[in-house]
Amino acid sequence: MPLFLVFLTIYTVTVLGNLGMIMIIQINPKLHTPMYFFLSHLSLVDFCYSTVITPKLLENLIVEDRTISFTGCIIQFFFACVFVVTETFMLAVMAYDRFVAVCNPLLYIVVMSQKLCSLLVGASYSWGIVCSLTLTYFLLKLSFKGNNIINNFVCEHAAIISVSCSDPYMSQKIILISATFNEISSLVIILLSYVSIFITVMKMPSTGGRHKAFSTCASHLTAITIFHGTILFLYCVPNSKSSWLMVKVASVFYTVVIPMLNPLIYSLRNKDVKETAKKLINTKLS
Repeated sequence: MPLFLVFLTIYTVTVLGNLGMIMIIQINPKLHTPMYFFLSHLSLVDFCYSTVITPKLLENLIVEDRTISFTGCIIQFFFACVFVVTETFMLAVMAYDRFVAVCNPLLYIVVMSQKLCSLLVGASYSWGIVCSLTLTYFLLKLSFKGNNIINNFVCEHAAIISVSCSDPYMSQKIILISATFNEISSLVIILLSYVSIFITVMKMPSTGGRHKAFSTCASHLTAITIFHGTILFLYCVPNSKSSWLMVKVASVFYTVVIPMLNPLIYSLRNKDVKETAKKLINTKLS
């Protein structure tokens, strides 16, 4: 019951925070910019990602029958994979947006047109679906017999293939290639963007200009560090029975906690978002 209350609180904050962020961006004309367009989609992805995982986790914490059908497990894996890949590239797209804003401020509105923004967001979702369909296809080619115990709170790839009756070599190779490509390519985009930003900012003559430029990137850098730091930690954990607990803890962090943290990170450091939230709350109260 204590764990149920903890995760229920986290999920409530996640839903209110992310849907609240989307609503704030929609009702404030000052926030109708490329940066907030991407942020609204990041909030949508976080909300969907958390909703795929957390309700089933909450159910398992209070009922004795913790079963999930094979179909339900595959569906949960599919959608979790879609949203985690989408978030990976959405953060990379946001890094590119900050690069254009800091390094080419006069051309920002021209370069980051509505058409390009929609294309980048659409590409992130599309690639997430393609990756998930591929991984799910190779999972479905494996054989499963009888009732099995999933050694995790979520139907993630390693837990599913561990109860398979057939050789999971091909499925493991596919997810290794996919995950490595997604992680390296997104990190390359992020690193190149921020190296360019750093060089540009250091050339600025005024300290005030530097501070303003860095402050616009601070929230995004925090979100990137937490998200990719957790994923890279999971990469480094050895694949053994003794490491399952660490995998579960890290999985809780990036599937349940991170979707809650993102709206808090972006709202606490943003004056426009905080002002709109205060006006919205005051209007509802009055």
